[in-house]
Amino acid sequence: MPIDWLTLLAAAGAGMLGGLHCAAMCGGIATGLSSMGGGSLAAAVQANLGRVTGYAVAGAVAGGVGHGIVDIARMEWLGPALRLLLGAVMVAIGWSLWSKRRVPLPGAQSGAALWNRLRPLQRGLLPADRAWKRIGLGALWGWLPCGLSGTLLVAAWLQADARNGALTMAAFGLGTLPLMVPLAWTGARALQGRHAAATRRWGGVAIIGMGVLTMAAPWLVALPHIGPVLHALGCAPPR
Repeated sequence: MPIDWLTLLAAAGAGMLGGLHCAAMCGGIATGLSSMGGGSLAAAVQANLGRVTGYAVAGAVAGGVGHGIVDIARMEWLGPALRLLLGAVMVAIGWSLWSKRRVPLPGAQSGAALWNRLRPLQRGLLPADRAWKRIGLGALWGWLPCGLSGTLLVAAWLQADARNGALTMAAFGLGTLPLMVPLAWTGARALQGRHAAATRRWGGVAIIGMGVLTMAAPWLVALPHIGPVLHALGCAPPR
């Protein structure tokens, strides 16, 4: 399947604009992992790259499962239906970023049971006094139940492709790095204020627009001037 550039852009934007959420949820974990490496920048980068790796692996698994379902079902309407649901998830993410109130997101409550099985693995990585241990703990951190990342995982699943699922979650994780790496390095929670409310809201509007375009793609693809662009962006079913 072609790379879905609209979804990747939306995922990266959600990571950047959702930095406040990530800092609130994971600020303590970030600073804790960094402090185990002496509070160095390298330790902060290692832990966060491990987290992005954990996201990517989760996305590959979710996308692979989605692909298996599509491959077994072999129904003509399933592809467009998944594309419609993917667009709806993107709209939900954009709305949550735009709205001042917390909006329940699909996938927000999922992952707790899996995390309970993975949690014991962290014992073998403590104390995190080596780079590989910090990367390993960061990868486990990426599986920690979280509403925003859980919603992106739903988007990865709906793409029904292991590669695109991994890329979607990696794009989300990379989008969080500009805030999370400095936070892990310095523990300066004042960095959370760098996300202005207006930027967050307009970014949410942009992601909503991407979601609407993704939902409409199966119908817009028939238009002569729009169809080729949608195919190039990977946001339309193959001909």
